[in-house]
Amino acid sequence: MQIEKEIMSRVNVHLASHYGMCFGVRDALAATRSTYDENDVTVLGQLVHNPVVSQELTENGVKEGNLNNPITDNEGTVIITAHGASESDRSRWASPHRKVVDTTCPLVHKVHESLASLIDSGFFPMVIGKKGHAEVNGIIGDFPQAIVIEREEDIFDVPYEGKIGIVSQTTQPTDRVNELVEKIRFLRNNSEVRFIDTVCSPTKNRQKAVKDLCQVCDLIVVVGGSNSNNTSQLVSTVEGLGSRAVQVERPEDLILDWFIGVKDVGVTAGTSTLNETVISVSERIKAISEELAVKDRGYLGKERILC
Repeated sequence: MQIEKEIMSRVNVHLASHYGMCFGVRDALAATRSTYDENDVTVLGQLVHNPVVSQELTENGVKEGNLNNPITDNEGTVIITAHGASESDRSRWASPHRKVVDTTCPLVHKVHESLASLIDSGFFPMVIGKKGHAEVNGIIGDFPQAIVIEREEDIFDVPYEGKIGIVSQTTQPTDRVNELVEKIRFLRNNSEVRFIDTVCSPTKNRQKAVKDLCQVCDLIVVVGGSNSNNTSQLVSTVEGLGSRAVQVERPEDLILDWFIGVKDVGVTAGTSTLNETVISVSERIKAISEELAVKDRGYLGKERILC
């Protein structure tokens, strides 16, 4: 009987205390949805890095454009994404005949303001973040002298300046940012280094919550777009703690074999993931658990006949 109970036990699903869409992304999506009845609406980039949201926008006639493309039409509606844009790009797209909807997250605005204040105070600008990411491009767009630090080897590109000012992309893991800041202080120990912590609170909350899940779960399912930086950072955090993680975009991406022998599963999601997608994934995991239990009962029945 003890063997039967162990084999037939179902998977316990634990939802992270903080997960999914943050207020900045939620507000950006709401602002974009309010334009569905308008003609000629273009998002300048990917509104959020989430395929489910991208599909919704396409179905409602919203086109995806490029913030850096030459302007050929002064009419219609353009939307600046939650990742933000440089002031030079905002000015370039402004027109009396065009409606510009700026959905930049307020916490991304804070990064822009923090970097500008450091430069005004005479500090050489540095940004810890993912090179080429839309948010990072927007942060450094008005400051071409800024250096982006993605990994430790990038620090050697930093000139020997008397004053170095550092900000971070909002979705970077706090532990990683602090490690890089300390490395910069060490390698440029003759410089005055000032760091303004601009990692956003939603990112910090989700990082802490996934660490808590790792304490009690055998497997962590991270829900989010494959090109979402904050989603991939959650996966990296889990793996960095020696735990097992899988990333999915939709419930259909889940594979039954992942859950064989698993007792406790944690579910979290990046800040661009719809809450209904997270719930759908959780429900699918429970359904998979039932499927495995049925298979186990069939297996036990055959064993009893053989005995």
